Amino acid sequence: MRVEIHGHRGARGLWPENTLPGLSRTLELGVDALEFDVALTADRRPVLTHDLHVSAVTSADTRPLADGDPGFPYVGKPVNSLTLAQLRTLDVGVRLPRHPDDPFALTQVAMPDTRMPTLGAVLGLVNAYAADDVRMHVELKSDPTRPELCFDPVMFTELVVEELDRHGRLGGAAILSFDWRVISAAASLAPRTPRYALIEPDTLHWHGCLGDDIPAAAAAAGATALSPEHVMVGEELMAQAAAAGLPVVVWTVNTADLAGRMIDLGVAGIVTDYPDRMRELWRERGLPLPQPVSPLRPVGV
Repeated sequence: MRVEIHGHRGARGLWPENTLPGLSRTLELGVDALEFDVALTADRRPVLTHDLHVSAVTSADTRPLADGDPGFPYVGKPVNSLTLAQLRTLDVGVRLPRHPDDPFALTQVAMPDTRMPTLGAVLGLVNAYAADDVRMHVELKSDPTRPELCFDPVMFTELVVEELDRHGRLGGAAILSFDWRVISAAASLAPRTPRYALIEPDTLHWHGCLGDDIPAAAAAAGATALSPEHVMVGEELMAQAAAAGLPVVVWTVNTADLAGRMIDLGVAGIVTDYPDRMRELWRERGLPLPQPVSPLRPVGV
């Protein structure tokens, strides 16, 4: 039996999410897939960020790009209203605020002076590691109920597919989105690339009336896999997904007990903020483990 481990936003519980140092350490820890989020800047550059507004939790202003920049401060502004150069002034290496109520405050290692990376930079890093056995799971952040915060989903998907192809990673990637317009676009633009329909109770209404068979609706939209929030996963959903021909990859699972229940239900993969915890469970269960990627050669060696 093989169940995959997918690192969520890299490994958010261990290192700053959606950052080059966090992603590199997750590769070295060992995962089957490296999941991260992408949105577009005002100048249409794909950058790694989970939120459509610059998050005060994961980002901190350092300085304006230029004196008197009317867009400053950038924290709290829509990502699509800021240029790449403006966003690159942010420090995204320290999770804020640092207090015990934050579930990751006591486990995430701060990496100050980390900058928001472009998708191209991440793909270049992965190629430098020669991490050919690790899939890049690129979640396109798009909200059909907030069009003012998003670009056209077809154009967005085209830009991401072009970037993946430019770096030779289209064959080793997957496209993910809660916005199934992205899934449908990817089915046309990159039919050989896996497409994960993300679902959660709060956003099911985005797709109109889905009926009682969500997996069938996802397959009709062009999905090749279903990725539900763990609260939705039970025997009925698993049976429907099997009938639709969709493997199920569940998110976000951070404890061994919950992961064990999901494995027993037959999921194909676990998305987790703590790949280290999942690796320990995999060892206990005798499941095949993804191999760590060798670290980059130290400077001067």
